[in-house]
Amino acid sequence: MARQPVLYALLSLALLPFSWALKFDLAAHTGRERCIRNFVAKDTLVLVTAIVDGQKGDGQQVNMHIKDAVGNEYGRPKDIVGEKRMAFTSHADAAFDVCFENQLVSSRGGSPSRHIELDIDIGADARDWSAIQAQEKLKPVETELRRIEELVGEIVGEMDYLRTREQKLRDTNESTNERVKWFAFGTMGMLVGLGAWQVVYLRAYFRSKHLI
Repeated sequence: MARQPVLYALLSLALLPFSWALKFDLAAHTGRERCIRNFVAKDTLVLVTAIVDGQKGDGQQVNMHIKDAVGNEYGRPKDIVGEKRMAFTSHADAAFDVCFENQLVSSRGGSPSRHIELDIDIGADARDWSAIQAQEKLKPVETELRRIEELVGEIVGEMDYLRTREQKLRDTNESTNERVKWFAFGTMGMLVGLGAWQVVYLRAYFRSKHLI
């Protein structure tokens, strides 16, 4: 009975897409980037879809740069207008940035800007399920169940990753506590030894001076 709420929670999370959309205006500047960061596990499929309004030759040039926190780069498309889709598989467990730069090529007065709509799909949501359904001749219900199965698998994998990370943090914490304990004992021993040495030294000094 205790496992049913957990199962229901996993199924509820599976019905939620691992994707999000963001809309913003990017003013034209020189040498400035606006980055959106997200975390992804290693060997995970990521689909980045950017829709940029405007047209080429309007004095602005929007460039996109996808990279992660450990130095891997996944693409640098330049002069984006309209819809741009980029898919990549992550090389490490790390945060990745999707950065946009709106370069002012020629000034036409005012404050030029471009409107950008960004969608990031991660994991199962990044796959083309319509193509999979057509290729494998699946029914719509079978396709949806397949998608939910992969999402639940990703959730279980994420929970295992969090459990492993928590175990490492706990081991690090216990190791640190053990080192602090022995450092405290060593410090106390040094202080006691130094105090005893001072007593012996002062007693010998005062005796040599015939003060005691």
